[in-house]
Amino acid sequence: MFDICIEKTKSSPQVSYDNELNVLNIEGESYPENAFKFYEPLFGWMDEYFKAEGRRLQVDIGLVYLNTSSIKCIMDMIYRLEQESCKGHNIAVNWYYDKRNRNIKECGIELQEDLESEMAFNIIEVQAQE
Repeated sequence: MFDICIEKTKSSPQVSYDNELNVLNIEGESYPENAFKFYEPLFGWMDEYFKAEGRRLQVDIGLVYLNTSSIKCIMDMIYRLEQESCKGHNIAVNWYYDKRNRNIKECGIELQEDLESEMAFNIIEVQAQE
């Protein structure tokens, strides 16, 4: 079992993993005081998760705001996922954005364009709940 659960705060997203569905979910706002420290447990979790061969993982990212250091951490995570995908793991990233949030959409597009492999990276428009 590969559990990770980081509770959402005012300035940091919720991070959770569903063992049955193999889905890692990251949602909320991301502007913690130290983004690298916040995301460090997630990177450690990824290192452990991908030790076994042939892993499958869907990563659902639904962030409504990211500061610069959070963007860097998310980029690092995407690059790590891409490396694992090239090693034979089945990985798909779903980048969710509210149709009114052009900045988040553009961030997803830039991340998608930076990929050098065929790893699935889907940009999905959603309607924000009022």
